[in-house]
Amino acid sequence: MGLGVKFNLVLLGAFAIGLAIAAALAYQVVQANARAEVLAHARIMMANAIAVREYTATEIRPLLGTGREGVFLPHVVPSFAAQSNFRRMADEFPEYAYKEAALNPTNPADRATDWEADIIRAFRQDPAQAEIVTERDTPSGRSLVLARPLTVDDASCLDCHSTPEAAPAAMVATYGPSNGFGWELGETVGAQVVSVPMALPLERAWTKFLVFVGTLTVVFVTVAVLINVLLNALVIRPVVKLSRMADTVSLGKMDAPEVTHASQDEIGALAAAFNRMRRSLETALRMLGG
Repeated sequence: MGLGVKFNLVLLGAFAIGLAIAAALAYQVVQANARAEVLAHARIMMANAIAVREYTATEIRPLLGTGREGVFLPHVVPSFAAQSNFRRMADEFPEYAYKEAALNPTNPADRATDWEADIIRAFRQDPAQAEIVTERDTPSGRSLVLARPLTVDDASCLDCHSTPEAAPAAMVATYGPSNGFGWELGETVGAQVVSVPMALPLERAWTKFLVFVGTLTVVFVTVAVLINVLLNALVIRPVVKLSRMADTVSLGKMDAPEVTHASQDEIGALAAAFNRMRRSLETALRMLGG
């Protein structure tokens, strides 16, 4: 096995190890960046929903009333306003979702699914937990879920959700007396749940990863070619030339020309030492023959 082959095997092994380490780190970085991007979008959606809720509670509800006047308008309910606003956006971005899920909602459409109920129970078990971030598989692909608790922190909420008798008659007539009652002050009754698709950010992350690995491979191939050219020109060819000259001299052919090497490096020093040895050998042979 030649010197060039051995050198390239070592170089290839070093590249393979380096590429594996770099690829593993790069994959983790691009995946983390993709998840951070999706989470940022989810937080923006959550902030928008909270803004709609607050606007409805402070600006719309005082104008339209609470339903005790004989007419109940769901538009005054902050959760209804936030979810209705989001449904308009969902017409254009159907993969995105926002829901105010509850275990015992006034509107049956807000009833929590199994996985949403698990999130609500997690908030109940740990009241100090302000946020849950998780991932789940959906028919349209993997989604990131951001959830925040909905807690009864205002006694005025119990005006509509304590008992059917205490609630506005118009609201009871709209939704019935079976749902959305029995809430207690300080109780976590539901959760704001935002779902954001991860397919596109993950696809972009994978593309960036492939570009990085491809670029690294191209750089390695370019460097390897340059190193091989230099190795062949500066080491292998001079060594081969010295090897052939040594074979010639070992056969007693002293009339062969001396080895020339212009560079003042280790190969040049070796060529000069070989020429001195050859001259010394030639002198010794003449003395023995003389």
